[in-house]
Amino acid sequence: MSKERVLSGMRPTGALHLGHYHGALKNWVRLQSEMECFYFVADWHALTTHYEDASVIEQHVYEMVIDWLAAGLDPAQCTIFLQSRLPEHAELFTLLAMGTPIGWLERVPTYKDQQEKLNDKDLSTYGFLGYPLLQAADILIYKANYVPVGEDQASHVELTREAARRFNHLYGRERDAQQRIAASLAKLPRDSAKRLEKSRKQYQETGDAKALEGALAYMAQAPELDPDDRERLSGHFKGTGRTVLIEPQVLLTPTSRLPGLDGAKMSKSYNNAIALREDADSVAQKVKRMPTDPARIKRTDVGDPLKCPVWQFHQVYSDEPTRAWVTQGCTTAGIGCLACKQPVIDGILAEQQPMRERAQAYLDHPQLVRDIVDAGTQRARTAAQQTMREVREAIGLNY
Repeated sequence: MSKERVLSGMRPTGALHLGHYHGALKNWVRLQSEMECFYFVADWHALTTHYEDASVIEQHVYEMVIDWLAAGLDPAQCTIFLQSRLPEHAELFTLLAMGTPIGWLERVPTYKDQQEKLNDKDLSTYGFLGYPLLQAADILIYKANYVPVGEDQASHVELTREAARRFNHLYGRERDAQQRIAASLAKLPRDSAKRLEKSRKQYQETGDAKALEGALAYMAQAPELDPDDRERLSGHFKGTGRTVLIEPQVLLTPTSRLPGLDGAKMSKSYNNAIALREDADSVAQKVKRMPTDPARIKRTDVGDPLKCPVWQFHQVYSDEPTRAWVTQGCTTAGIGCLACKQPVIDGILAEQQPMRERAQAYLDHPQLVRDIVDAGTQRARTAAQQTMREVREAIGLNY
């Protein structure tokens, strides 16, 4: 039985930091052994806000992919690819745009929010308005069952679901649908086809859920039916057309507990981040300079861990005995802030060590990274082209 498919991506912004790891990558690594995972570099999306200067995108792409591999993504278990290598994404985006109301895009929460935050850039472009629909195309073209996102990105997946629903409503009805349905039913034993039709009427007239469940189970196992027959008869049974594009589900990512060094969100632009593969001396110096509880002016002053940004790092990197030691020492002034920070430094360096080791092979041999991306892009192309054949056929563009 094939695994369910997951799709996710990141805009290439260069080397990643620990916030990316705990907010997304750690989850990606876990999922790759549980589901069929497609992870893509969203380099077209980078142009929505940085269209005036694309000169650094290539460097950022490969820096990010090395960080993915360093974090534990395994190209033998997941598909890693570049969005811009697959024009099928742009084709599906264009076709979805033909039937997507502008109001759907304008109401996406991040649309106005990003315009306000990035007020130094001119974002009054069609590309910026339409990027949630490009995201929808990225997801729908791979028929992903799940999209791992945080709660703040769930609205984008809902737009994707709406786009799929609208497309299926507009184009899911096959031409000569009744003749095709009859041909699919004719493949079944006559008595089975009659029982199926009886169950269909029972479900559609009375809403009998057991009739629906039984019929779908029978169709799923009937050896006479191929996948197209099953899809066609399922839609006939439910009173809908064929499902050309699958509505993905949100797979909520656990909220990262790792803030920036100052307690705010970790971000390179805020200058409060630790890179995934940052030099050990630099990591130590950054943690040692972290602000602490303002009440601890002198070494003898007592403090409150809950008011200290370092405590959030202990939540991620320290075990329970260490956290108990920190709580006791801070609230009684039994330990100083530098002593409190040392377990955090040790924890970060221990987490980074295997990442540095995995990355070194790719830093020494950059062609390995390009080969991985090339192979993943080819696998992704096979899936994308199949979906586009079905999309063109559904619309009637396969002449």
